[in-house]
Amino acid sequence: MARLTGTRPVATRRWGCAAAFLLLLFTVQAAQKADFSGDSTAATINHSLTLLQRLQELLQNGNGSDSVLRVRSAASDEPKVFHTHQLLLSLQSEVFESLLRNQSVVTLYEPPETAALFEKFIRYLYCGGVSILLHQAIPMHQLASKYRVWGLQRGVAEYMRTHLASESSQGHVVGWYHYAVRVGDLALQDSCLQFLAWNLSAVLGSAEWGSVSVELLLLLLERSDLVLHSELELYTAVEGWLSRQQPEAPVAERVLRAIRYPMIAPSQLFRLQAQSAVLARHRGAVQDLLFQAFQFHAASPLHFAKYFDVNCSMFLPRNYLAPSWGSQWVITNPARDDRSTSFQTQLGPSSHDAGKRVTWNVLFSPRWLPVSLRPVYSDSVAGAIQPVRIEDGRPRLVITPAMSSPDFAGVSFQKTVLVGVRQQGRVLVKHAYSFHQSSDEAADFLVHADLQKRTSEYLIDNSLHLHIIIKPVYHSLIKVKK
Repeated sequence: MARLTGTRPVATRRWGCAAAFLLLLFTVQAAQKADFSGDSTAATINHSLTLLQRLQELLQNGNGSDSVLRVRSAASDEPKVFHTHQLLLSLQSEVFESLLRNQSVVTLYEPPETAALFEKFIRYLYCGGVSILLHQAIPMHQLASKYRVWGLQRGVAEYMRTHLASESSQGHVVGWYHYAVRVGDLALQDSCLQFLAWNLSAVLGSAEWGSVSVELLLLLLERSDLVLHSELELYTAVEGWLSRQQPEAPVAERVLRAIRYPMIAPSQLFRLQAQSAVLARHRGAVQDLLFQAFQFHAASPLHFAKYFDVNCSMFLPRNYLAPSWGSQWVITNPARDDRSTSFQTQLGPSSHDAGKRVTWNVLFSPRWLPVSLRPVYSDSVAGAIQPVRIEDGRPRLVITPAMSSPDFAGVSFQKTVLVGVRQQGRVLVKHAYSFHQSSDEAADFLVHADLQKRTSEYLIDNSLHLHIIIKPVYHSLIKVKK
């Protein structure tokens, strides 16, 4: 915990240049907000940029300074000294207001990472703006929180939420999640978790995978919206994590039991049992799950569902990108006209259904109109129709099976559509739309997208990048006896 100490009380407050500049600032702002009652000769004279420049010079030169901050850090023997103005610091921070109430020289003790950014932090207090990089987000947020500069704290948190996809050499989302947990920022936690879930394949192959905590790993493993190539890819990454971290046996076993083994083909399960050192070490803890997975693949789904609860998460597919689970679809100039495509998926995850295919037809419409907005003939003027604007329509995606079959008995299909966006040179999943099991389309599909604009965040080189995933779900037809 950083320490704060103070010295030398002052009998009077010296407002100096700071008061003059603040008075000028308030005068300019008052003039901008004045009501001119519609006078056509009224004009606003705005010298705020000049004022900001003067405030920066005030900090840089220390003119009229009435307080001194001495920032000490374990990384340096010499403190950093800032000649500041009590009024400006107190306006932004209640902590500085309290510290400087009866003293003019204050010594602050900061860790090296926050001490390195203290000059940027003080400049924000004078000018209301600061530029930061990815690795500076956490220490800047720490400074804002410690000195209760709430505007800066909110600004840094928003920067973190909007820069999750930014590219960094060592990765930053996992670190930001752990920090959000420590400070109790639930919104940032949720944003980080969603980003990690939707882009897990990219995280699994990065340096930050090794820094994932046990708690975060377990949270990810319990999610069904993870986007990755296959469950085997997830097992391989988890095996590597366990080999590096070497957690205690109960933790390792809890992690291994979160893998959805029925989603892995029998041939791959046999190979894991023969070659995986981690699985060999903890075989007793997952033997029942492996045996159940082999039973799942050996029996017909209808027969298996008579004896086991197939509605639990173990038998629910995640968002797998492998071809047997869906298809990628790149729509060039999506605002131009309607498009359609078709693809095939495996009927179900059980090996009993491995050779059975379902053909899917997909229709995309960029300007579909709901019934309430469709043109109708007017009674008052024969032949006249109500005008309809292009922008009244909204994008629509309809996914339907091209056939019906007795094999569909006991199976329903959950559909997920991923929208890829380009951020910092990478194509990542930013939007995911899930369909209700009884529906052929998502009601909110691209509801906020403006496909008419080439600069739309939903487009990559004026193309819409979709990945459609079909998740077959088996249902218990007979209640399992407990």
